[in-house]
Amino acid sequence: MFRSDLVATLGYDDGAQGGRPPFDPVLMFKILVIQSADNLSDERTEFLINDRLSFMRFLNLGLSDRVPDARKIWLFREKLTRAGVIHALFDRFDAALRASGYIAMS
Repeated sequence: MFRSDLVATLGYDDGAQGGRPPFDPVLMFKILVIQSADNLSDERTEFLINDRLSFMRFLNLGLSDRVPDARKIWLFREKLTRAGVIHALFDRFDAALRASGYIAMS
């Protein structure tokens, strides 16, 4: 539901120039959802993703998968903020929750 907008906004390419591939944009957006729901700092978010199986399950990560560090989380949020789409993405997320019968309290 969010992938096409995230990829278009972030300008991810096909990786032809080399370098480490970026984290999946949907994974990163889900991390922002966890942060927002639990009011977590970037550092605390990184720690809890590594610590809690429930967070890993929500993010579809295995025990041996790479976890974005606090700097990657900050950079991702900054890119969305600078592009001016972060509020619209969270509004769409809240609307999807409401359509499913859930009410987000924050």
